[in-house]
Amino acid sequence: MAEFTAWLMAVLMGVVEGITEYLPVSSTGHLILAEKWMGTSFHESFEVVIQSGAMLAVLVEYRRRFLRLADLRVREGFSGCRGLFWLFLTTLPAVVFGVLFHDAIKAKLFSPATIAVALGAGGAAMIALERWLPSHDEGGVDAIGWKRALGVGLFQCIAMVPGTSRSMATILGGRLMGLGRKTAAEYSFFAAVPVLLLAGAYDLYKGWGSLQRSDLAPYAIGLVVSFFVAWASIRWLMRLISHHTFEGFGWYRIALSLVVWWTLVR
Repeated sequence: MAEFTAWLMAVLMGVVEGITEYLPVSSTGHLILAEKWMGTSFHESFEVVIQSGAMLAVLVEYRRRFLRLADLRVREGFSGCRGLFWLFLTTLPAVVFGVLFHDAIKAKLFSPATIAVALGAGGAAMIALERWLPSHDEGGVDAIGWKRALGVGLFQCIAMVPGTSRSMATILGGRLMGLGRKTAAEYSFFAAVPVLLLAGAYDLYKGWGSLQRSDLAPYAIGLVVSFFVAWASIRWLMRLISHHTFEGFGWYRIALSLVVWWTLVR
């Protein structure tokens, strides 16, 4: 019975991760809240594993783009050495910030109060952005350039605060630097891959010694579920923003922040 419960919890957490990793609503915040509401907890490396499943969904959905990134002979746009350099610039600030503040943030900011505030503030920012900033997609990700890539990376650092959302931070940063909704969303997907790889490897390295054989089945289940759900979520988001703005996500964040504050903080 305990084993079945662990598997069921792994499925639910995989669904939560898959839905929220690429939507601008904070996957980490939702995972923390899901654990609190379900009254359970997983080993800290479990989140790393299910995030890897979500990362694989991007690699599969945009496999042609990543093959072009791996082809060092290509020299135009977001491809080859140029594209890899842009991703490096986007990833570098988060790596530096993470090395300096990762442990302090985990120790002091992983609380329902922080999540509630970050969800609400991010929601208000998204609503304001969508109401006052036009959206253009001239050139797509191939026209981002190194300055915008670095700018997105600086915004990505904000996402280390739980409840903020890496996706929201990178999309918001891209939009403020003139990217259209589709381009900002797609580049946020690509930017997630190196960050999730590095952060996942770091957390897994720190927690490897405390893993047990009984963890393998729930981890595998969570990874597979998060992969398929994230894949569907990516496709759904791209269809949605073809006809709508991100404002709805802003209102969702504000509503969720009030629920969190009412049920877990006050």
